[in-house]
Amino acid sequence: MNSPKLFVGNLPFKVKEDELNEYFSQAGDIDSIKVVLDKVTGKPRGFAFVEYLDVDAAEKAVSMFDQKDFQGRVLTVNEARPRTEHSGQGRGFGSRQHYRG
Repeated sequence: MNSPKLFVGNLPFKVKEDELNEYFSQAGDIDSIKVVLDKVTGKPRGFAFVEYLDVDAAEKAVSMFDQKDFQGRVLTVNEARPRTEHSGQGRGFGSRQHYRG
């Protein structure tokens, strides 16, 4: 693992950042937590990013919490991948493919 930033998926939709902080701090010192919200509704989307102060704590968190129950949901916890820019090609946005009926 190269990064202390983790992706946490399959979260309960009503989870609060302080609840995640309490739970995930069992593995080590946390730098930040970001529960991802829907841009339109402002409601949680069911995943978050937890960033630890060091890689060792992040590795410990993956082993402690991946595929474990949290508030009735089985979590997915793994190293966060770097964000990539999407060009939209092939998804109907600016694609050169035309519908022929």
